[in-house]
Amino acid sequence: MNYKLVAIDLDGTLLNDEKTISKQNIEVLTKVIELGVEVVIATGRSYHSAKQFIKDSKLDLVIMANNGNIVRNIKDDKTILSKYLHDEHLHILLKEGRKIDLYPIIHVDHYDEGYDMIIELNKNHEKYSSYLKNVKRYKEIQNGLDYNCGKVLSVCYISDEKTLERLYSILKQRYSELYSSHILRTLSKVGTMLEVMKVNASKWDTIKSYADSKNIETNQIMSIGDDMNDLSMIKESGLGIAMKNGHEDIKAFADIVSDRTNNQNGVGHILKKIFNL
Repeated sequence: MNYKLVAIDLDGTLLNDEKTISKQNIEVLTKVIELGVEVVIATGRSYHSAKQFIKDSKLDLVIMANNGNIVRNIKDDKTILSKYLHDEHLHILLKEGRKIDLYPIIHVDHYDEGYDMIIELNKNHEKYSSYLKNVKRYKEIQNGLDYNCGKVLSVCYISDEKTLERLYSILKQRYSELYSSHILRTLSKVGTMLEVMKVNASKWDTIKSYADSKNIETNQIMSIGDDMNDLSMIKESGLGIAMKNGHEDIKAFADIVSDRTNNQNGVGHILKKIFNL
């Protein structure tokens, strides 16, 4: 198959556990791009955070951040696409979370204003686990219900799996017309996390829209990932690849499971095979 677009996740996929992109992966991606294939990053991270990992690689890429809810070109930071959760829907979500003592990290699109997240508790509060350990671009406000700027990209809750499953179930049963959500289970340093976004928002939805704008067919798209926020793109792409270290539910829907992990240059290794590099 003549693949024209490759979408790659960051954490657990392109990044190793030391949060770097290996020289080997960069070399292979450079060769893939030289073939005329477009490589995009599809990550749950904020744009600013993702950009820090990519800029040292010297690769000129489009970053689909916050699970595709904000898309920018790393060359000029220009916004290509944005999808926001309505403020009133954010407020409903916050109220439901508080009923079971959950307080989230709210990802927002205030890139030019110097912050990407909003929190209500102290940065080091246990409810945030280690999520904000090295984060500087955040804003602390007394009450998330006071936020009315209309630029919410996603909302993340960190807790034990049972509590998160409870909120996830509530959202599915009562508010399926308002939200898309999934639970991430491979974030070893942070713990289990529930991500909530605008209804129908997903990495795949954005990848497909972007590909359509480039006249790229679905069967010409390849996706590589490891966790539940990668499920849609792995299921729907022309070729869906799961990392060896990926969640078992992801592997079950993948066309190919890499025989190497993110710590073994798994992305570069599988791309070399597919493109005969």
